[in-house]
Amino acid sequence: MESQVKIFAGSSSKYLAEKIAKSFGQPLGNVSILKFSDGEFQVSFEETVRGSDVYIIQSTFPPSDNLFELLLLVDAAKRASANQIVAVLPYFGMARQDRKDQPRVAIGAKLVANLLSAAGVTRIITMDLHADQIQGFFEVPVDHLYASSIFLPYIQSLNLPNLSMAAPDMGGAKRANAYAKFLKSEIVICYKQRTRANVVDSMTAIGEIEGRNIVLVDDLIDTGGTLTKAADMMLDRGAASVRAVITHPVLSGKAYDSIEKSKLTELIVTDTIPLKRESSKIKVLSVADLFANVLHRVHNFESISSHFIC
Repeated sequence: MESQVKIFAGSSSKYLAEKIAKSFGQPLGNVSILKFSDGEFQVSFEETVRGSDVYIIQSTFPPSDNLFELLLLVDAAKRASANQIVAVLPYFGMARQDRKDQPRVAIGAKLVANLLSAAGVTRIITMDLHADQIQGFFEVPVDHLYASSIFLPYIQSLNLPNLSMAAPDMGGAKRANAYAKFLKSEIVICYKQRTRANVVDSMTAIGEIEGRNIVLVDDLIDTGGTLTKAADMMLDRGAASVRAVITHPVLSGKAYDSIEKSKLTELIVTDTIPLKRESSKIKVLSVADLFANVLHRVHNFESISSHFIC
């Protein structure tokens, strides 16, 4: 007998989970979160999950309560005899800590992978990891989705002449190159130097900029310092316009103000993380239909490779 699908959400991603469940074709399951006065909290499923394939949707952006809430939900599902427990992380937090790049630091992404495995997940579904190799940190299957299947049709709809895809730093060159190959466009790569996190000291670019319509592409935007500096530099060097497509809108600190004051024409993001406030320069494309379709395919043991445009 086929297992029943049940979709639940942590509190930080309920806004997105409701859209995913609607697109999937069933209501979101009931979860209760009891909070104590000292900040401790307890989660529980308000319906049976015995023998069901449970999908728990929760992005793990700060605070760390979001990650711990997900771990508690996974543990609760395991102890309630769920058949499969799939953690759906539209945004996988701690992903920037994917290697030991200096002495005596933690590899946070690996630690989170260990915690999820220990809690009892049987599969991970996520989108645009900061580094592809993070998939190897898990001992369970990982379905790694790409926002390119949403962004590329949008970029094509703009019908921009003299289009160039750009990477805001050397680490994003592979992603920008994949977009450029699909769109048959030119590529620009920015080179930045920084002495401390979130602060860019200097920046230059490799590639033709003058007269080009530039689209910067990256997996996440935090303070917006790199992106806005890159946009301003390119326009100063003669670019016709500069846009950006960024999957995860972390947008911390003065990011919103920086974007509003920048020369960016438009910032296109997804709803893996909710915006803290509206902005005339920020356009949100939803990933709900994509995740709902992948949930259907995973449950029915079907291929998801058709979603991998580039």
